[in-house]
Amino acid sequence: MNFARRSGLPGVDTENPIVLTVTGQVSRAVVPDLCVELERALADPRGAALAPGAAVDCDVGGVIRPDLTVVEAVARLALVARRSGRTLRLRRVPPELRSLLDLVGLADVVTLEEGPEGRVPDPR
Repeated sequence: MNFARRSGLPGVDTENPIVLTVTGQVSRAVVPDLCVELERALADPRGAALAPGAAVDCDVGGVIRPDLTVVEAVARLALVARRSGRTLRLRRVPPELRSLLDLVGLADVVTLEEGPEGRVPDPR
């Protein structure tokens, strides 16, 4: 499981300097680390410059075999974003994850970018 913070990349909203990228198999052990990474990004001066209610992007296109652990990570990241007055926007959402988010009711809590374009294929 990898995650990284990116800024200034093509295809990223220039008004939003925060993009958290989550790839690979997500385990419960890394969920707190994801939250800490987002908290750090929001504490950065560029993150603080976001307008209240602005979206923080989380690219999940590289997640392998989405499961309820990824759903938990999304829920906790959404809470971190909300505590700072922001919303969480998921980008490149795999259909399996979209279905799980719908099933547990989180699709109404986070913003789901339409279309899985650019999704990283499963290396199986």
